[in-house]
This record gives sequence, structure tokens and C-alpha cells, in this order.
Amino acid sequence: MSELVSYSFSDGIARLGLDNGKVNALSPALFEAFHAALDRAEQDRAVVVISGKPGIFSGGYDLQVMTSSPAAARELVATGSTLSRRLLAHPYPVVAVCTGHAIAKGAFLLLSADYRIGAEGPFKIGLNEVAIGMTMHHVGIELARARLTHSAFTRSVINAELFSPTDAVTAGFLDRVVAAEELESEAMAMAAQLTKLNMTAHRNTKLKSRRALLELLDQSITEDKQHDL
Repeated sequence: MSELVSYSFSDGIARLGLDNGKVNALSPALFEAFHAALDRAEQDRAVVVISGKPGIFSGGYDLQVMTSSPAAARELVATGSTLSRRLLAHPYPVVAVCTGHAIAKGAFLLLSADYRIGAEGPFKIGLNEVAIGMTMHHVGIELARARLTHSAFTRSVINAELFSPTDAVTAGFLDRVVAAEELESEAMAMAAQLTKLNMTAHRNTKLKSRRALLELLDQSITEDKQHDL
């Protein structure tokens, strides 16, 4: 069995690869491995590059956990929200490489990264919570409000619309889309460019510009723990 989150480091870049079954489900064990990988990347003072598998970045939370009980669902969502909050405040640049579909929490991971590059293809990106009977949690609402355009916020959060990779750029889920065969080289070129930043200035500017959002997410995480989805 492969690692849930693989880790490799070279030339100032840490590669994190998500690998948890057919849809790259985000489970408690995967989140634990994700945090451990981020700990290593921070020790390595590395630009972080997060990738999925060909055709799928992530289909979202592990549905077996989400449907097991309301308490389990609340706990998993809180765990995922805490990871997003950590990524938004990570002291080094975070690049998300969208290798295919990115649904629900998979799309929220894109909204938690500093730079998002995706592959062209017949992929869907977005937030389907309302479509599958989940009232959107407070963290999700505030993260989407901060990163999506005003029009896309309503279409995505309230109407559960899913976007093609190209339309996901317009909406705010991605920054750039390239041909699938160019995704690896273009993502690594961007990561290499980001290694040239002054990391103290990057960290301080990130925290200053996102201070209000981070405080709001802290409040929202607490509020979400008190209500069923």
C-alpha cells in the first residue's frame, strides 16, 4: 500500500503527493499524514507543491466517515478546516497542482493554496455540498467568499455549480490551466520561481494580508463544531 501523503525534497521544493484510493478521499489518517508532511516541509524551509493523482486531485471528505455519525462528520470537517487554515498561514509558498477533478474539500484545498495550476481536460472543480444535502459549513462559506469572485461564490456555494478547469480560473479556484502533459514542468517551474522569494517578507506579508480571514476562520471552526452539517 502506498503512502497516503508521499514526501520528497529537492532544491528547496517539497513535493507532497496525495494517494488514498480511487477518489483520493480525505480521511482522518490522510490529514494526519498531511500535517506530518507539512511539518517536514517547514523544517526543510521548502516551497510546498501538493499534487493528486492523474485525473483526480481529490473528491473530498471520506464519505464513510461523513455518514457514520453527525459527531464524526463534524470532527472530520473541523480537521479539514484546520488544515486549510494552516495552509493559508504556512510560512513558505504553497502550490496546488490540480491533476483532475477537485470536488468539495478537494476544491477547498485549492482555495487554501497560494498558487493553483490545473490540467486541461474533462474535469469538474467546485463545491457540491448543497447538491448532496449538506448545508455549507461556516469555514467553507468564508473561505469561498475570500477566494472566489462574487458571481462564482453564489454559483458555487449556494447553487453547487461545478466548473471546467478553464472556467475554474475565472471563478477563482485556479490561477492557470495548462495542457496535461505540461502540468508537471509548469508547476515545478513556478515552484522554482517561488524559491527565489525573500521568505521572511513572504511570511509576514501573507500573515498581514490574511489576518482578518485567519481570525474569521478560527471563529468559524469553533462555530462549526457546535452544529451538525
